[in-house]
This record gives sequence, C-alpha cells and structure tokens, in this order.
Amino acid sequence: MSVTASALLQAALVALTVGLLARPLGNYLAATFTSERDLRVEGWIYRLGGIDPRADQRWTVYLASVFGFSVASMLALFGLLKVQGELPLSGGMAPMETAQAINTAISFVTNTNWQSYSGESAVGYLTQMAGLAVQNFASAAVGLAVAVALIRGFTRTRTDRLGNFWVDLVRGIIRVLLPLSAVLAVLLVLGGVAQNLVEPREVTTLSGASQSLLGGPVASQEAIKELGTNGGGFFNANSAHPLENPNPFTNFLQIVAILLIPFALVSAFGKLVGDRREARTVTVVMAGILGLVVLGTTISELAHPGAASQLAQGAMEGKETRFGVPASTLFASATTGTSTGAVNAAHDSLSALAGGAVLLNMALGEIAPGGVGSGLYGMLILVMISVFIAGLMVGRTPEYLRKKLGPGEIKLIALYILVTPTVVLTGTAIAMSFDGPQASMLGTGPHGLSEVLYAFTSAGNNNGSAFGGLSSNTTFYNLGLGVAMLLGRFLPIVLVLALAASLARQGAVPATAGTLPTNTRLFAGLLFGVVLIVAGLTYLPALALGPLAEGIR
Repeated sequence: MSVTASALLQAALVALTVGLLARPLGNYLAATFTSERDLRVEGWIYRLGGIDPRADQRWTVYLASVFGFSVASMLALFGLLKVQGELPLSGGMAPMETAQAINTAISFVTNTNWQSYSGESAVGYLTQMAGLAVQNFASAAVGLAVAVALIRGFTRTRTDRLGNFWVDLVRGIIRVLLPLSAVLAVLLVLGGVAQNLVEPREVTTLSGASQSLLGGPVASQEAIKELGTNGGGFFNANSAHPLENPNPFTNFLQIVAILLIPFALVSAFGKLVGDRREARTVTVVMAGILGLVVLGTTISELAHPGAASQLAQGAMEGKETRFGVPASTLFASATTGTSTGAVNAAHDSLSALAGGAVLLNMALGEIAPGGVGSGLYGMLILVMISVFIAGLMVGRTPEYLRKKLGPGEIKLIALYILVTPTVVLTGTAIAMSFDGPQASMLGTGPHGLSEVLYAFTSAGNNNGSAFGGLSSNTTFYNLGLGVAMLLGRFLPIVLVLALAASLARQGAVPATAGTLPTNTRLFAGLLFGVVLIVAGLTYLPALALGPLAEGIR
C-alpha cells in the first residue's frame, strides 16, 4: 500500500469510528447531566462531602467552587510531589524541586499536563496513580462541568442559577470518565501497553551494556490521559514509547480516544438545546479545520525535500518506524486540535511548515474539536462572535439560540478572545528579551523562536505538548509557563460562567423573519472564516517570524 493510501485510510477509519461513537455518547452525556436521580456511590460522596445535590448555584458560587476545588487539588498534588520519597512505591524517587513541583501541580490541575521532567526518572508509581492520574480525571471533569453550565445559560430563562458544580463534577467522573477509561485501559493492555507494579529491572542489551527496564501502571493512566485530553506521558518519550503505545492498533485507539468526548459533547449540546442542526454546524466546522491541518501536515512531511526523505517516502526524522508519517501527523493534528499534550513523534523534527500548522492549530484556541469541555465553550464563543458580526451587517441586535447578545455579553466574549493571545504573546516576548531564557533554546533564529512560541502557546492554551528543543526545566520556564497555564485556564472560565449567567437571566426571544439562521452551510462558512480571521491572524506576525520564515528560506 502506498503512503498516500495509508494516510487516507487511517484518517477515514478514525473519522468513521469517532462519527459512529459520538452521537450515542452525546446522548448519554446529555442524559447524565439532566438526570434527576443520583447513583448510590454518588450519594455516598455527597454525604461525605456535606453536599446538597439539589442545591442550585449562582454563577459566582459555581465559580468559587471551581476555584476552591482547583486550589485544593494543586496544594495536594504539590505536597505529594514534595514527599514522594517517603511514600511506598516511590521507586527511590527524590522529592521534586520546588519550582518544578509548582509547575507540575499547576500543569495537571489545569488540564495542561506540560512536563519539564522525565516521568520514569522523577515520579514514583504511587505519585503517578494517586496524584497525576487522579488530576487527569478531575481536570477533565471540571472542563465538562463548565461547558454544561454554559449550555444551561442557553436553555434556562429568568434565573441566576447554573446548576451545582459538585454534582456536575462527580457525575462527570463517575458516570463518564471512569467507565470509558476502564474500557480503554483493558483494550490498551490487550494491545500490549504495560500495566504492572514491578520494580525496575537491570537487563543486558545486545551490545553488552546494562539498561534499567521500567514497567508501571501505564495503561490505566494512558486511558484517562487521552480520553480527558490531558496528555502527560508516563515516560519521557510519551506516546512514542513502546510501553505506552506499542503498535498501530494502540495508536489508533489513542487518536480515537483523544477526539471522542470533544465531538460527543457537541452532539450532547445539540440534544440539550433541542436543535441537532446547531450541533451539526459546529461539528462540520470543527472537522473541517482538523481535516485541513491533517492534510497540510501530512503533505508537508511526505513532500519534504531531500534525498533521504524521498527514499524513506517522507520525513522520518523524529518519528517511530512502527507508525510512519501518516500515523504521526494524524496524531500530531489530533493532539494540537485538542488540549492533549500527548505526542507520538518529536514535533521539533517536523518540517517547518508542518510545525507551523500544528502550532497554528493550538493558537486557534483548540476548538477543532478542542479539549473536554473547553473545546465546546471555546467554539460557542466564536459562534457568538460570528452572529455578532452578521448582526452588524444588517443593523440588528444579534441573537443566538433565542438569547440576545447585548453589550454586556459582547464585552465578555471580546475579553475571552483576547485572554489567550495576550498570555501567549506576552510570555513569548518576555522570554525572547533576556539571555537566560534564550539560552534554553536548542535551535537558533526562526526555529529558536518557534520553540519558545510553541511552549507558551502550549501553556496558554492548556495543551501541554512540547516542540522538543527547549530545555524548559529552569526556574524561569517552570514559573513563567505555570503562570501562563493558570491564566489560560481560569480567566476564560470566569468569563464563560459570567456569560452563562447573563444568558440565563434573559427570557427566550421568539424567532422572527429577521433572525439569523445559524444551522446553515452559509453560517458554517462564516464561522470558519471568523475562526481563521479572529484567531488565526492574531498570531500571524509571530508565525511569520518563526515557522513561516524557516519554511521559505
């Protein structure tokens, strides 16, 4: 089979699988967050935490609950990292250095999972399971809860209540993430992913050298790492490691897992607002952007100039031979189109234009299809921007899903659009202004800028993947990227919940002849254009100085 045919077949198989699973899972998600009944285990959790599951929270209380839970999670994870050497199953790992522990705690609680450490040499088994894996569940559930709260803003009228964060959190974990992760973990184990608690063993290699062979509870963490769009590898090589991702079958499973819940949540949105055509429009735009990124990165890698690349039928530098170019570019596109830091190839080794494509994919706001929860509410913000722009053209107050988008709502939407670019570009500018941070760059010139820009884009968008050429385990990058992760995660959440409350307080506006249809191909084209113009052009000067300059020189 030719490489081109392989690329098309793999992309089609992923699209078909996600398409078949997204709607039934979306129906299940909609039922999960609207059910009036609590499972028995949920009741035990509510009683243990002193939670009234029937209490409806104002947006400020909902937000305070998000903040309180996240701060407590950060402190708990930081403490675990600092005392891991005294705990069982530590594997002899020393306590993590303070700046690095702060970065790691922020990273996993914000659903970023940026790692400035090598998992196999810095974190013990118990910390991996009780700390990092737990936060993979918790941070994904927080994103789910915020997205559901925004949907309630559209479906509720004349109220200042958005639901109960604690109920949304518990249901997201117990009913969605845990069962899906259990199924995926079993499939990964069957595919050859490691799952054990054995101590590292010294083995003799074919050349006669001694090597430490590691195991660990890998499959269980790998499952929620992908399903929760977390990233963060058990090993430093991440999903390129043979014990995390041993073959094309497990690679396929991981790509499907990365995309599944974000696309299913769009389907749930359509069911909850009572119009699946709205969900179809959003899905088409998400899939279209993702498809273009897959196409662009794959063509760029397959057509890379040079005798070695052409003989290998593609640029194989930095890629695993068991996957090849198509499976690597498909994985790179999926992981940067969502808030997933998992990688199965070195992004630093991508051709300049392919590296620029995955960088732009993150910079768009990770809305194709985005992270668990964050992708949907990010895209809905862009939908409302599109409605506003269309309203300006005809001189009419914009409406979306029978809610008016007045000055208050537009201000919140505008602030949301500005947050991440401000964080990313400011951080990059500071890093490029001082000799210390510049010394961490492996590359020089445009490629060095791309390494730094990628790091702050990854942190500010809560992605977590790394270009691979930046030595980020320094005080500046541990703390600087930590601040970027915090601002990139929680400022948008504040604005989304405030917007949800503003929408919920309104009454429903009846549709008239002047109401803009938002479920048509015309609107889908407008939305696609807005994504590229509003999000994409913001980063064009930085991209022109980095990957574009490198690609055309």
